Amino acid sequence: MADQPPAQIGAPIGFAEFVALVAALLALGALGIDAMLPALPAIGAELGVADPNARQFVISAFLGGFGVAHLIHGPLADRFGRRRVLLWAMGAYAAANIAAALAGSFALLIAARVLGGMAIAATRVATTAMVRDCYHGPAMARVMSIAFLAFMIAPIVAPAIGQAVLLVADWRAIFWGIAGLSAVLFLWFWARMPETLPADRRRPIRPAPVIAGWRRTAGDRLSLGYTLAATAMTGALYGYLNSIQQVVDGFGRAELLGGVFAATAATMAAANLFNARLVMRLGTRLIGHGAVLGLIAVAALHLVLVELGRDGLWSFTVLQALTMACMALATSNFMAMAMQNMGAIAGTASSVQGFANVTAGAMTGAVIGQAFNGTAAPMTIGFMAAGVVALGLVAWTERGRLFGR
Repeated sequence: MADQPPAQIGAPIGFAEFVALVAALLALGALGIDAMLPALPAIGAELGVADPNARQFVISAFLGGFGVAHLIHGPLADRFGRRRVLLWAMGAYAAANIAAALAGSFALLIAARVLGGMAIAATRVATTAMVRDCYHGPAMARVMSIAFLAFMIAPIVAPAIGQAVLLVADWRAIFWGIAGLSAVLFLWFWARMPETLPADRRRPIRPAPVIAGWRRTAGDRLSLGYTLAATAMTGALYGYLNSIQQVVDGFGRAELLGGVFAATAATMAAANLFNARLVMRLGTRLIGHGAVLGLIAVAALHLVLVELGRDGLWSFTVLQALTMACMALATSNFMAMAMQNMGAIAGTASSVQGFANVTAGAMTGAVIGQAFNGTAAPMTIGFMAAGVVALGLVAWTERGRLFGR
């Protein structure tokens, strides 16, 4: 299209630092989820929330705010640039975590979590747009895969950090820590990262251009199909996040939550390393489509074991780790393909895609989490159903031609 930006510009700072900064921005939001998991029982005990399923709202409220705010940050990032939006967002995220640390009731905590999710959504929208400003296609998938590899350190260490904090302080210290990390990242980004969106490509915030951008994003077959396919799997992922603490507790080994979470996150990191090394050679479709088939197969095997009463902590960890690796391969490539034709409206497109992905995913994940019945069955069914739905959407998007370049 005539208004497309150059296919590949390159990062404005060193490649390694650029990827590390992207990973840190993405990890900041993930930390707001994963570090909370060990603290849910303590939060419930102090704030008077006896129902374990109700404690999940500490996670789902954050995700709800995170998803809705995508529609706000996209037009802002296309109008004012990626840098300004990200700096304001990190400042607001630090303030929201301070409010959460000071919350005197569960309602106030949930409100702070919603605001925190809304603020940090900018790291998903503006960061994806920033990467698209510099790269596209397999090159963008490579950058995002390497970033996700580093980003996966957060899920590996966050629950362990949360558990360690609880040994020496209360759950409020976790929020204070996230606020401090937000301030450090703010300073790094402010000092090192220039604007990636040229002034002549900025779009005014008026209803007509914004709606036109939304329509263009939803009207593009690659954008729509792969966004919805990624959304299906995101719902299963959020179901996992809502359920994992109770699932591990159900095996009678609550102290191993950090280890189980680390194992599944490590396979996701390994999958992204594989993708970063081979996507330029094999292509996004071959890897992404194959990963969906692998996810369906592993989730089906896991469900059989659960229904036969043969699922233990070790089998759960191994099979869930394989499931998460397949999901990481699929979603990394689906995100890149969804942005393939969106370079001229990268901020708006990223916001629309992110809104659909996170909002629908959070609602699906909440349903899966609330269906927890003492076993891993609801969560496993969620992953298998997500894979089947994603495969159908991919087949529609590609008009039945899978595994192409």
